[in-house]
Amino acid sequence: MKKEGFFTKNSKGASVLRTDNGYRLSIPASKGGIKSQLQRYRLAQLDDYTGLRRPQFPHWSLTLSLRARASSASIPGTWGFGLWNDPFGFSPGFGGNPFRLPALPNAAWFFYASPQSYLSFRDDKPASGFIAQVFRSISYHPMLMPAGLAFPFSRKTARRLLRRVIAEDAIRLEVDVTRWHTYRLAWHPTRVLFEVDNVKILETSMSPRGPLGLVIWIDNQYAAFKPDGRIEFGVLEGAEEWIEIEDIEIKRGPE
Repeated sequence: MKKEGFFTKNSKGASVLRTDNGYRLSIPASKGGIKSQLQRYRLAQLDDYTGLRRPQFPHWSLTLSLRARASSASIPGTWGFGLWNDPFGFSPGFGGNPFRLPALPNAAWFFYASPQSYLSFRDDKPASGFIAQVFRSISYHPMLMPAGLAFPFSRKTARRLLRRVIAEDAIRLEVDVTRWHTYRLAWHPTRVLFEVDNVKILETSMSPRGPLGLVIWIDNQYAAFKPDGRIEFGVLEGAEEWIEIEDIEIKRGPE
């Protein structure tokens, strides 16, 4: 379904509702007793790339500004807003578009992940919590072949090799996400700027490669590729949770 320039995705009772000046994205409580993780996955999402092939994603540079708050500072799963290339061939989570092949990640976003997640290929950058984060990758790199060969034998080695292919920058944010704050992300082909309440919190020359799509979401998923090579993913149980977004401003092109 499309809502005023956005496509919406809902699963298992999740909802995207229009408010007076924005949207409320909510996921229902998730409880045990259902064997299939697919059946327990909860996603509410707005995006502007549904139905497009990855090369057709609409943005090569963009400035996004909005106000947001969350139902809790410790939502089980992930939520956020920003830009990405949908690298896993589906939207954040198990449901979504199955027609895109996996790709290396390119993203610039405000991103929250609960402690079960570890979403960094480096050991000196935040991998969970509320973070401003950038990933930059190219479509192919010679190190991908040894990384792939190492993966079945040593995921720790594969992770170290992927770190040479996937560049990233990030900073953890000390923000009370349950209160309204203004977030601004300015993506330029040569840099990315993050601001919270008109204060710069990160400016980096590490800029993702386009084209990218705009995404706003909340779900109950976790994923981790830990420094010791362990890979974990699944869904989390929890109460009903939500994020509210308002005063959305989108400016295409460089600042």
